[in-house]
Amino acid sequence: MASRTILKESQIMKIHYVTGIAAIFVVALHIMMRLVVPFEHSLEYDYIIANYKNIVYILILEAILVLISVHGFNGIRIILLELRQSRAWENMVTVVTISAMIGLIAYGTRTIILANGL
Repeated sequence: MASRTILKESQIMKIHYVTGIAAIFVVALHIMMRLVVPFEHSLEYDYIIANYKNIVYILILEAILVLISVHGFNGIRIILLELRQSRAWENMVTVVTISAMIGLIAYGTRTIILANGL
């Protein structure tokens, strides 16, 4: 019986590379946005909450969350697949890492939504 896969490993690696490169640019943009504000002011509660009202900043935070989560959990998946080589192990590792990634993105998005007061 032929095994079914949604994506080939080469496509998954391309996603890994793209998310890594995109994350570098989005994090750099995030850091540049932080550098225009004095450090002491950037730590104030009202300033932090005000950031969550800014749609551009929300989109940057969400992009960082998704890109780093996808890249990181795929990296963990790749490392775990190198430990053992069997179809059952590969399926289990893939399901667990995708589930953990979705859970982290959902929790992070929830935090952004709650801080925004929605």
